[in-house]
Amino acid sequence: MQIDFGGLRRTEPISRHFGYDRGLPVDRHYIKQFLRRYQKDITGRALEIGDDSYTRQFGGDKVTMRDILHVHEGNPKATIISDLCSSEGIPSDAFDCAIVTQTLQCIFEPFTALRTLHRILKPGGVLLATVPGITPLSVDEWSTIWYWSFTRASARRMCASVFGEKGVRVAAYGNVFAATCFLEGIAVEDVTTAELDVRDPGYDVLITIHAQKSCDT
Repeated sequence: MQIDFGGLRRTEPISRHFGYDRGLPVDRHYIKQFLRRYQKDITGRALEIGDDSYTRQFGGDKVTMRDILHVHEGNPKATIISDLCSSEGIPSDAFDCAIVTQTLQCIFEPFTALRTLHRILKPGGVLLATVPGITPLSVDEWSTIWYWSFTRASARRMCASVFGEKGVRVAAYGNVFAATCFLEGIAVEDVTTAELDVRDPGYDVLITIHAQKSCDT
């Protein structure tokens, strides 16, 4: 069978910005699906990384207090300046929910970050995290510290070592078409969601983690 590559016969991607310059990136489509599925867990005092856009969108008035963690000073939205490894200034047993999307790949010691997240959650609190599977690399300020991509197996083993096997649910989104679109920087608006929503475990674009801290902790 002869393959017609059409406009994809090129060595330069359509977008080097994940498709943000065209619309919504493919991974963000999946992140929203994941958070919508577990939005009942976004409640009480919630922590989010960088800004609180997902907390507001999916938590609404169920959230009574919103905190924003940022690693660098100068973010006017941040309520806590710290990082998930040193964890200075982040209180223990304080949060009902932590939303940590596309962050752990930029932390050289993700196990340490997960131990911090476990510590700062209240007993029964929930971590909602996403990590990249098949992905282009960032070209922005985070490009020099983009250390990892993950698989379902690595994410599950890593999180279970901190939260315990029973407290962790790992899933994934993606297929070969979605992976190709994401690598090329093709946005959700360029295709149909039906094409993106087919799941093929051989081509995981986004890995999702739902981890709950034991009430016995």
